Amino acid sequence: MDVAIIVPARIGSTRFPKKLLHRIKDKPVIVWTADRIKKEAPEFPLYFAVDHESLAEVLRREGYEAIMTDPAHTCGTDRIAEANRRLKAKYVVNVQADEPLVTGGQIRQLVELIQRDTEMATLGTPLRYDKDYRNPNHVKLVCDDKGYAVYFSRSPIPYLRDTHGAFDPGLAAGIPVLIHLGLYAYTASFLELFCTLPPGRLEQVEKLEMLRPMERGHRIRVGVTREVLIEIDTPEQAVEFEQVVTERFPFR
Repeated sequence: MDVAIIVPARIGSTRFPKKLLHRIKDKPVIVWTADRIKKEAPEFPLYFAVDHESLAEVLRREGYEAIMTDPAHTCGTDRIAEANRRLKAKYVVNVQADEPLVTGGQIRQLVELIQRDTEMATLGTPLRYDKDYRNPNHVKLVCDDKGYAVYFSRSPIPYLRDTHGAFDPGLAAGIPVLIHLGLYAYTASFLELFCTLPPGRLEQVEKLEMLRPMERGHRIRVGVTREVLIEIDTPEQAVEFEQVVTERFPFR
């Protein structure tokens, strides 16, 4: 198999317990994501790496393939790696189970990036507002001039000295600041290597898994997309997504 989309899914969630089974317009969040991926990127085989039978049951009922993985995994990358030992895809795209507005363009962009002699790729969208710049739930990302990540942070980066730290798109234009999106692609060999790396010091401070390989000298290729995702991580975001769905598909 050349490319596979593997979606890691776990039943637990600190801020929104069992969120992937939460029903929006009578459809579980994880099925919204599955249906979206199938519609947007039908050319790639789709699998779900799950940690609980209830998730597998919901997915299989809708015709999707679920692979049971070790509930003890502490991150989605480990879960994906376990699933790919069975699938043996050369390249793996990781879409988060709580991102039901992912686009086919974003998935294909990741596939293109990972096939360009790189180990890992991800996406970011241009930062536009100061409130997002200061929000620690929006991970900021800056790149070098070749499109590789320099750093990911929950803090406002870089510090704009001329505005005393306030975000100004004009001043930042020379050094684009991106909001990181939870979409990734890996080569199979790097996916296995990633899982052997212990959590890094920066990763443990920022609570950002992407810093783990960077602390060991690995490079992450970054693509820029202007299509913004809605991540359902809280009940409030579930309401926001339901409003979007109602506006786009009023009869669904």
